[in-house]
Amino acid sequence: MQRALILIGLVILAVGLAWPLIGKLPLGRLPGDIVIDRPGFKFFFPLTTGILISIVLSFIAWLFRK
Repeated sequence: MQRALILIGLVILAVGLAWPLIGKLPLGRLPGDIVIDRPGFKFFFPLTTGILISIVLSFIAWLFRK
């Protein structure tokens, strides 16, 4: 349990330090992301971004299981 908490803390620290770089990535603005923008209403559904993040996280989990 201690090892897992330390690892989670290090991951959060790394993401926090890399946030300025992560913000420049086109995530959320990929082809396939659904955006409906009308006066007084905006709907955003990041379909492609969600699939891409899921694939990356699945690959990382697969690496850790080996």
